[in-house]
Amino acid sequence: MLDATSSYKPMGPRIPVTVTVADRTGHRIVPETTRRTDRFPGSRYGNRPTMKDVAARAGVGLKTVSRVVNGEPGVTPETERRVQEAIDALGFRRNDSARVLRKGRTASIGLVLEDLADPFYGPLSRAVEEVARAHGALLINGSSAEDADREQELVLALCARRVDGLVVIPAGDDHRYLEPELKAGVATVFVDRPAGHIDADVVVSDNFGGARDGVRHLIAHGHRRIGFIGDMPRIHTAAERLRGYRTAMEDAGIPVADGWMSLGVTDPERVRQAAREMLAGPEPVTAIFTGNNRVTVTVIRVLAEHARPVALVGFDDIELADLLQPGVTVVAQDAAALGRTAAERLFRQLDGTLIAPERIELPTRLITRGSGELPPAD
Repeated sequence: MLDATSSYKPMGPRIPVTVTVADRTGHRIVPETTRRTDRFPGSRYGNRPTMKDVAARAGVGLKTVSRVVNGEPGVTPETERRVQEAIDALGFRRNDSARVLRKGRTASIGLVLEDLADPFYGPLSRAVEEVARAHGALLINGSSAEDADREQELVLALCARRVDGLVVIPAGDDHRYLEPELKAGVATVFVDRPAGHIDADVVVSDNFGGARDGVRHLIAHGHRRIGFIGDMPRIHTAAERLRGYRTAMEDAGIPVADGWMSLGVTDPERVRQAAREMLAGPEPVTAIFTGNNRVTVTVIRVLAEHARPVALVGFDDIELADLLQPGVTVVAQDAAALGRTAAERLFRQLDGTLIAPERIELPTRLITRGSGELPPAD
């Protein structure tokens, strides 16, 4: 049971209130001193000041305060100064809810990512935010954790908060749940992966071409036993990169053994086991192509323990890749360009300058640093 004692008295303009809270053992756990005002009796935090409060303090009408707050003309410099002083003194903040009702816009957009902790999404998110800021909009983001149900829940929660538009990196493959929102005018652009079962704008990297070029690079350096370790095959990017790997091997006339491919979750233990199996046996792989940055990091650790040098090319660049010995050769995609292109496309939708959905594919770039240029060890 909690008990509290205070020196609060109901009269007087400003009276200190000291509250002592104790747990059931009688130990004091929260010492607190606060202040009550006659304007907000009984409230610890008080109420937010209103335009009426500002008008009263500045000695002007509500319309004058509204003009100052909204940057409208018709107010003398001296009056504007008094209103601004009142705003600063009271800590007034404009309530945008009324503006939303008048204009039908919230000046906010939602960004749904796969994983906020993934380094790949940092520059992508920042680019979306910068475009939103340039358009006077606030960015609200969240993570789906590669879960389709969580993606849907998050997207619809953002729609319920009346965001003007959405930039979505999809976890699921069926987005018909968004059809009512699209019809209601919520601008939507998908990034990194296309939407499922609906027509929508999408901005992607050339996953197929990038993977194909990375594997061709290994083949050009003499490798024929090349392993591929990727993400779950249901993910569009993983499937496209696997297709690029297969195409490069087929074009070179190299049959792919079953043990050379491993797709699944990017959990380090799963990736570590897959890499070790590929490197074992009488005819181990002499090179590995990794399907994303998380897989690459785990494979680097495995190769550091391996006796013989093994060539490596990874899809996605990784931090400090140029400082390792040898440096890590990668197929780099421009995450910032993905985010920027998607966000610009979104605001063009909101401006009414776009009609038909389009697929925009951005090129990848092979960066050679040493690991992909190692010759076969045998």
